[in-house]
Amino acid sequence: MSGIYIHIPFCKQACHYCDFHFSTSLKYADEMTDAICKEIILKKDRITGQVGSIYFGGGTPSVLPTAALGKIFDTLTSHFSIAAGAEITIETNPDDLVAKKIAELRQLPVNRFSIGVQSFFNEDLVWMNRAHNAVEADTCIKRSQDAGFENLSIDLIYGYPLLTDEKWLSNIHKAIGLSVPHLSAYSLTVEPRTALAHTIKKGKQIPLNDEQSAAQFITLIDKLGVAGFDHYEISNFSFPGKHAVHNTNYWRGIPYVGIGPSAHGFNSHTRYLNVANNAKYMQHLAIGQLPETIEELDQHDRFNEYVMTSLRTMWGTDLQRIKQEFGNSFLEDTLENMKPFIKRDWLRKEDDKLILTQDGKLFADYIASELFLINDQHEND
Repeated sequence: MSGIYIHIPFCKQACHYCDFHFSTSLKYADEMTDAICKEIILKKDRITGQVGSIYFGGGTPSVLPTAALGKIFDTLTSHFSIAAGAEITIETNPDDLVAKKIAELRQLPVNRFSIGVQSFFNEDLVWMNRAHNAVEADTCIKRSQDAGFENLSIDLIYGYPLLTDEKWLSNIHKAIGLSVPHLSAYSLTVEPRTALAHTIKKGKQIPLNDEQSAAQFITLIDKLGVAGFDHYEISNFSFPGKHAVHNTNYWRGIPYVGIGPSAHGFNSHTRYLNVANNAKYMQHLAIGQLPETIEELDQHDRFNEYVMTSLRTMWGTDLQRIKQEFGNSFLEDTLENMKPFIKRDWLRKEDDKLILTQDGKLFADYIASELFLINDQHEND
């Protein structure tokens, strides 16, 4: 079943490493809510069957007043057929999950929290410029569980200068001890035009260490594996049966509709990209125009996207699917291009699937790029 992604472009403050689209002012929250509802209505025909997942991302959706979230849900349910038992996730920050907010969210169809913990150490959270503290990171999880939200995911970050191996182990053990069924972990990256990039450029912050990041990633894989987690995507771990439905559908190429400024949508052959500007987004919708550009994907685009997303998962890249959807020449080139990585033990071939080994997971993006095919390779297909 298709999914719906809704981008809520507001945050309390800017994390030093973040380059997502957001505003730290809620001045136009009501107008933005109205615009999002208008876009939902304009896109109501893009999903003909049932919706299997809804994901509120951002930004920080939990900063939006609950009444505004309720208005968006009402619009969704009025114009789409939402499957019974659909996974409905909202990204939250620990400082937002006070008892009152959790009780309000219980009145909405939300059944899953994705909580931006990032670290259980105060000094690390200050360094990142996060809005919460270590106590809130811990208590918000327990408070959510006590209120009946058992389907929780938490985010952690590794590979930054303050994070010693001992602290990283402590974060991992803390997450395991809190009995959350899903964990997403990301190596910190330096994105252009962020505060972190600026401080590194000015010499006020030491550059990140790739070896540290790789070692902490391997530690994460080992410890969570022992604790019973599936490493089902490069950055995602869960107990069996608790994989994120919405994001898993992304990696499997299932269509989804994107709503909100900077949101993307995908329908197998076309990608829709919304403008990453709040004012322009609202201006377009005020006159009934969709604030999007359309990118038509050719056969090579679709092949490369399939390789890039599928290779990141524990299910791997299906060679028979390549043959059926893209043709023999695509399969032959893939079989040839994979050989160096099989020899290096970064890939293994198992039941006509290409699957990353543990060492290969350290080089997932590079391996995928080497398997990509360009247009002039198959002009006669």
